[in-house]
Formats: sequence, C-alpha cells, structure tokens
Amino acid sequence: MAPSATDLAILHVDLDAFYASVEQLADPSLRGRPVIVGGLGRRGVVAAASYEARRYGVHSAMPMGRARRACPDGVFLAPRFDAYGDASRSVMAILREVTPLVEPLALDEAFLDVRGARRLHGSAPEIAVALRRRVLDETGLVASVGVASTKFVAKLASDLAKPDGMLVVEAGTEIDFVHPLEVRRLWGVGPKTGERLAQLGVRTIGDLAALPEETLVHTLGDAHGRHLHALAWNRDARAVEPERAVKSIGHEETFPTDITERDVLGREVLRMSERVAERVRDSGRAGRTVQLKLRYKDFRTITRSRTLPEPTNLAAEIGAVARSLLDAVEIGDGIRLLGVAMQQLHALDGQDGDTGPHDQLPLDIDGGAARGGDERRRAVEDSMDAVRRRFGDDAVSPAALLDRSAHAEPERGSGA
Repeated sequence: MAPSATDLAILHVDLDAFYASVEQLADPSLRGRPVIVGGLGRRGVVAAASYEARRYGVHSAMPMGRARRACPDGVFLAPRFDAYGDASRSVMAILREVTPLVEPLALDEAFLDVRGARRLHGSAPEIAVALRRRVLDETGLVASVGVASTKFVAKLASDLAKPDGMLVVEAGTEIDFVHPLEVRRLWGVGPKTGERLAQLGVRTIGDLAALPEETLVHTLGDAHGRHLHALAWNRDARAVEPERAVKSIGHEETFPTDITERDVLGREVLRMSERVAERVRDSGRAGRTVQLKLRYKDFRTITRSRTLPEPTNLAAEIGAVARSLLDAVEIGDGIRLLGVAMQQLHALDGQDGDTGPHDQLPLDIDGGAARGGDERRRAVEDSMDAVRRRFGDDAVSPAALLDRSAHAEPERGSGA
C-alpha cells in the first residue's frame, strides 16, 4: 500500500559519485583527485565521475575521449563491478535494518518506506539523518537523501540535495516544490519528449501541469501524456516494492572496432554466454529465454530471442542458442555492440522461496547418457566458477574462446 499524499514516509537514498567513491576508498591516494570510471577504449563512456572531476565538466554518459580532453590530469579507471557490488550490499543491509521495505533501483540508490519504522526510529527526517550518518561511519560512503510523501518527489529531492545533503519536502508543499523545476526532471522526459513539450511552450513542470491533460495525450500518446500530467500534480500512488524480481541477467560489450567476421562474433557470443551463465548460477536461478542483441555500424539495434522448453543455467546450452540466433542474422558492414541475456528467470529449488513448477534444471528424458552429459557439464561449469572466483575471470576458459587476438579489449558492461 502506498502512503497517502499527506504521509511523509518515503526516502530516496542515493550514494554520491558511487563508483568513483568506492575507488577513492580503496586507494586513499585518489582522495581529492579527479577520478573518472568507465570504458578506457576509444569508444568508452564515463560511468561515474568524482565531484573533483565534475568541476571540469565531466559527467556520466560522456564519451571517454571528451572526458580526457576536459580533464587531462584525471585518474581514469576501468570499472570493478565486484567491488561496487560488495559496497552496495553493505549499504543495503544498513537500510534493511531500519525497514524491510527497501526497493533498490541500482547499486547506488534505493527507495524506503519508513511508515512502520517511525515508532522505533523517529520521524522520517530523523531516520534519514541517522541513515546518512551510519552509511558514512560504517562504509565510508556519502549518501544524499530525499524525504517526501511520494517516490517521485523523494527522488527529485535527493537529486537536488547532492552532493552530501538531505532535502525534506513537507507534506502539502509538494506542488510549490515541483512546479518551478525544469520539465526535464520529470521521469519520462527525455530529449525527444522535451523537444515536443518545448513546441508547446513548456519549460517547467508547472507549465506542463497547466496544460489540459488531453493536450498532452494528443501530443505524447495516451499512457505517456497521462503519466506526465499525473506526476506534474504529484499523483504518484506507487508503493515501495522490496521484492523487485530480476527479470533478466545479461552481458553486453561495445567493441573498439566494428567486427565484420562472423566467426569472431561467434566466439564473442560464447564468451558472453559463459559470463551470463555464471551470473545466473550465482543468483541461484535458471532461465528459459535467451536473447541476442546487436548494434550495427549505423547504430541500428536489433534483438533476437528464443525460449527453451525448460530453464537452464548451463553456458553450453545458452551459448548454443545464442550462436544459432547469431547465425540467422546479417552482419552487414559490421557490429559495434553485442550482448547476450537470459530472461524468464526462475529460482532453483530451495532458493528465494520459489516452489513453482520450474524448480529443477532440465534433464534430458531420452536416456541416461544425455542426462549424464548434463550432469557432467554442470560439474565442469561449477568447477570453472570456483576457479574464476579464486583466480579471476580469465583464469579458465573453454578451448573455443582461445583465439581472441583480433578483438581482445572490448568496452565492457553488464545489466540485470
């Protein structure tokens, strides 16, 4: 149940310059220096920038080459997602000690509903102050927090509180707070929507709120127009959802140069399938749908998918399906981005409380030999997981992946 519009109970906690801050904590010599984390290749982009780097105009999603020109004395680092995941889990554990109603949005941000925690821990602003102090004391990370009656306003407040701040929007003052802000701060207003709204003379959220809802529906479509009109009047009934199910686990990479050789792409597909399968196994899940994503030289992007009869988390099976999807598409003038993802995830028996019909991994019912083959593959892949956890991702690989010299340094990224 969502809080009422007069109930100050929603917190949005956002860790400041998260990736860069984790790096500065790990290496004290980086403190006070401009740190930029992201892909280091020619096509890399900035994933995070410390506030020292932001003074030079560096920001997330900026091309890395442009960031280097803007901040030539910066410290440029490749992402270390394992370290960021560890830091995130530490912070989320602190938040969950206050309330079980924690909805992570990413590694570095989460919503909290503290209605049930106020009797024990004080008012929502008091809880926010205490959480900021605890996160700093116990992890060394700085959190900015917004406190409001709705998720929409709480997130706006935390954005405006950065860096290292807290902003409380008292119940009953939300419209006065929201309407003067630029319309781009509304969830769902990107560059294209912003251009359409500008043609209507809309510059602020208040401008948008003043338009008839029908005008927005006519301009932006029914769902989008009504959604933005509702937010502009702080009509946001969404509850904090602590059990947000992971819908997919994937891995994608942008290559330093476009790949035109199908066999090279095939090896990349198999390598990504290995990484995806490992992450699916680590999550205690198996998936039914394999998705392949390709972005061409002209930035056109396509996806292809296939659903299996039973869920799996074996790299051999994921890779075989992904490779067959690749074989069915044209390569054209070259591929700049490639990705593999596993969707329709199901928890395995005894994990995550899932006792549904997909608890067991598939075993071939045609005979014991096939069943034994599945079991042997699973044992091999479990052993490879253990080696990688101890010695690093590149410590062991299937023989099919050994010839990767032509494209050995892609820009890496992953999604879940």
